[in-house]
Amino acid sequence: MKIVVLGASGQLGSCLKKVSTERNITDISFPSEEHANILDKDLLDQLLTAEKPRYVINCAAYTAVDKAEDDVDTCRKVNRDGAAYIAEVCKKHEAVLVHISTDFVFKGNVPKLLTETDPAEPENIYGLTKVEGEAAISEILPEHYTIRTSWLYSEFGNNFVKTMLRLGREREQLGVIVDQVGSPTYAIDLANTILDIIGSENAAYGIYHYSNEGVTSWFDFAKAVFDLSETTVKLNPVKTSEYVTRAVRPAYSVMDKSKIKTTFDLAIPYWRDSLGVCIDRLINETVS
Repeated sequence: MKIVVLGASGQLGSCLKKVSTERNITDISFPSEEHANILDKDLLDQLLTAEKPRYVINCAAYTAVDKAEDDVDTCRKVNRDGAAYIAEVCKKHEAVLVHISTDFVFKGNVPKLLTETDPAEPENIYGLTKVEGEAAISEILPEHYTIRTSWLYSEFGNNFVKTMLRLGREREQLGVIVDQVGSPTYAIDLANTILDIIGSENAAYGIYHYSNEGVTSWFDFAKAVFDLSETTVKLNPVKTSEYVTRAVRPAYSVMDKSKIKTTFDLAIPYWRDSLGVCIDRLINETVS
């Protein structure tokens, strides 16, 4: 049951490290990028030869959504080619892959729950390259779980919650997008779910959706951050048309999680409850 985590230094990798320690899972390794560069297939081969994992979790990705619009080649190398290399090496070493993807694979222009079988119609380069990575994995390696998630945050790395807390301390007022709707995901919850799936040994491979339960806008997400942290700042709703970004974002990207809940018998926490846990930890614990 040995597990290897790629992209170990990122937000989700850090959460997996924390959760695996809490759950006393010791047969798991977190190699540095120096020893696990996903664009170096020979290096990946050497890693899996040495580690002999049963499972590989790929948290590595190019996630700078706006920058990707002008850095297409690099984004594609990481999100498509890197994913393909990992799948090829996993196939060679008979390892099961858990690959993390995104709600940005969808156009998100219709207010309906998005299922795993809905067409992927990304409107930005980041989403397109993630779709290409999903397709490459499916073609190469049947033994994989691809988990699409959304609005990821935690105590670790850079994310919306930590940015809001910082700006709330620095400014008297903030404008936040009010007409983009989705579901936040506490990366600690996602990390626990990944380990639950691995622990189940349920070979129901394929694509799954995971986020916390419930629906909110970025504006209301920010409002909850400030309420739960008792931060006093004036919050102003801003329309997408008033805050133009390089990459187009989905207006409505709420994913249906019925498949993952039913298949693995999961109970998913409500987004605001998990946000409260995260903020409490950010306030009371020392994290990076």
